[in-house]
Amino acid sequence: MGYDIQRFEGDVDEELMCPICHQVLEDPLQVPQCEHAFCSGCIKEWLARNDSCPVDRTAVTSEQLKPVPRILRNLLARLKISCSNKNHGCNAVVKLDALRQHLEECIHNPKRPIECEDGCGLVIPKDELGNHNCVRELRAIVQQHQSRACRSDAMMANMKQQIEDLKSELNMLKEYVRAMRVATPNPNPSLRAIEDEFEHNEIVRWVNSVPIARVTRWGGMISTPDAVLQAVIKRSLIECGCPSHILNDLMENAHERNWPPGLNTLETRQMNRHNYEQYVTRRIPGKQAVLVMYCENAHMGDVLIVEPGIVMIFAHGIE
Repeated sequence: MGYDIQRFEGDVDEELMCPICHQVLEDPLQVPQCEHAFCSGCIKEWLARNDSCPVDRTAVTSEQLKPVPRILRNLLARLKISCSNKNHGCNAVVKLDALRQHLEECIHNPKRPIECEDGCGLVIPKDELGNHNCVRELRAIVQQHQSRACRSDAMMANMKQQIEDLKSELNMLKEYVRAMRVATPNPNPSLRAIEDEFEHNEIVRWVNSVPIARVTRWGGMISTPDAVLQAVIKRSLIECGCPSHILNDLMENAHERNWPPGLNTLETRQMNRHNYEQYVTRRIPGKQAVLVMYCENAHMGDVLIVEPGIVMIFAHGIE
């Protein structure tokens, strides 16, 4: 809708009037073909129900409307208009292009933001100060935050459940593929290659999610861990997402009987100690143990690495 013509000083040219609301143009837009101008709100409301100019029925859509020429905007800007808060005591008369800024600063504006001086510090519209209650408003804000937090927690729980469901489905698919491989001793070579690549990529993704570790005391390596210690390490591997198809192999490789030649005796460990700094090691979360995975340590050669990797348990010396 346009501006009430009664608010303006002097005569207003008819070309500055909206043909729909018969008020002074507000945020005007123009039909490009016939150049008729209208308040943006008026013409958009009209075109929501019609497909033509309300003056001469020229076909037009909302997307085709364009801003009015600069000369028309300049003529509107020079008009002098009384403040919208005249009924609230403001007698200011300003140019139309300065009206918006004046309204933001007008002390008579009933919606002017005012900071509460009773203690809560909230900024509220001036005309709502009389009904403002600090305790009530602050309690409402707290409840809103609590409600958002609850919704956020629910969304996070839902996302976690979806992720767990996807992991479960993926594990079922992998077990199905492995069962097929067992049932078919000589599978299609291309199918086997796809499966091997899939499993390799799964291992690499998991390894990259485990934090890098640094061993400071290689002499603290435990070569023959007991069953209880191995069970603790195995549980940690499961919790951090270790692929199930390599879990048992890794735990078997926690004992020196399955270590490569360069590690399987105390004597060889002493001889090769100077090479250990070249290992890429990953920290098993929360434990004095590291993973030395083949996918990251092929450069060590078969003397110091085996597939899929080695679990090294230490009494101390892990960072």
